[in-house]
Amino acid sequence: MTETTRRPRELEAIELLTRLVGPPVGDEVWIGDDAAVLDPLTGRVLFATDLAAEGVHFDRRQGTLADVGWRVLVQNLSDIAAMGGRPRAAVVAVAGAELDELERIYEGLLEASRRFECPVVGGDLSDAAVLNLSVAILGETAGVAPVLRSGAKPGETIYVTNPLGAAAAGLRELRADPSASSPCVQVFLRPEPRLAEGAAAAVAGATAMIDVSDGFGIDLRRLADASDVGVALDELPVAPGASRGEALGGGEDYELIFTVPDPGRVAAVFAAHGLNPPLRVGSTTADPSAFHLGGVKLDPAGYEHRLG
Repeated sequence: MTETTRRPRELEAIELLTRLVGPPVGDEVWIGDDAAVLDPLTGRVLFATDLAAEGVHFDRRQGTLADVGWRVLVQNLSDIAAMGGRPRAAVVAVAGAELDELERIYEGLLEASRRFECPVVGGDLSDAAVLNLSVAILGETAGVAPVLRSGAKPGETIYVTNPLGAAAAGLRELRADPSASSPCVQVFLRPEPRLAEGAAAAVAGATAMIDVSDGFGIDLRRLADASDVGVALDELPVAPGASRGEALGGGEDYELIFTVPDPGRVAAVFAAHGLNPPLRVGSTTADPSAFHLGGVKLDPAGYEHRLG
């Protein structure tokens, strides 16, 4: 494929769309974060959307269509969690589904909707050559400002909510054996958005936050780039059953990465909310080019879409 006809990478496409759409109105936050912030004075309106296409985001040989429905809602809920928010409602569009397929998708989607208190209030249906699902979600923050990717300062502590790589390990197991069953498989098929942890991080003074959807390395790099800081990691917490590579670049764990200036406050707030303490992994630095683990340059591994 020539340079003029190659498929653009996701970040190139985002840069193009940012130029085309133009700057946000007033102090609103539009393209470039986990969710748009449409009422920053009160922090009460968060808006996010995600698309799942068969053959790209899911393979029906690995899990059920109910699992696909669960996951497509959760990936949107995770965007709200990454802003320190809580969900209010979602609309769902499905293209290319037969009636029985639609029922199975909604079985898992509505199970997640009830579990995480996010009612599905409408949507759209269309024909298509392959199955596609799209969710748009509204959320709000509860008395605190939404946490963006861009607020980290040098010298702050970096946390992640849980060990990483379980989802990637589960996918590996399912590819080898579609009937596989393990804790890692469960994490891949039925991930959980860290809504309570995101809200607690916001209360604890988180200055920047992002969810691990494409991979810990690439998502942490995105937070660092948005904040214009570097990263010095001491630890890479690896989930049981996962490899170091899966923890670094596997993605779809939907854990949260966040930065704070006061670690003591984090411990107190998480304890007060009855949550497991997050895991300290390192600190931010003043050199934006720095991205190290144990003093060794780290590859910001993860998944980046090619479009077209």
